[in-house]
Amino acid sequence: MLNVLLVIHLLIALALVGVILLQRSEGGALGIGGGGGVMSGRAAGNLLTRTTAILATGFFITSLSLALISNSRSQPSSIMDQAPVPAAPAAPAVPAVPFSR
Repeated sequence: MLNVLLVIHLLIALALVGVILLQRSEGGALGIGGGGGVMSGRAAGNLLTRTTAILATGFFITSLSLALISNSRSQPSSIMDQAPVPAAPAAPAVPAVPFSR
């Protein structure tokens, strides 16, 4: 399930990048004005805007799903979640050969 969801997530990400690059530039950020683009006109703009919104929603949903799946697979790693193990007292060392003078 995780691998299928990851592949879908990557395909949505690639499609989202492609759709964003197809959109006509408004010329705001870098001062590069958008002349006649590949797709121009009001209908194409609405289609690209809706497609971007749908892909962004899919990207968001798959991101949350991947986060929840990976969170459920991990083991608790907090020190507070682990019970302390009492240490056994060390026995005093007994010399092998008796000490004599």
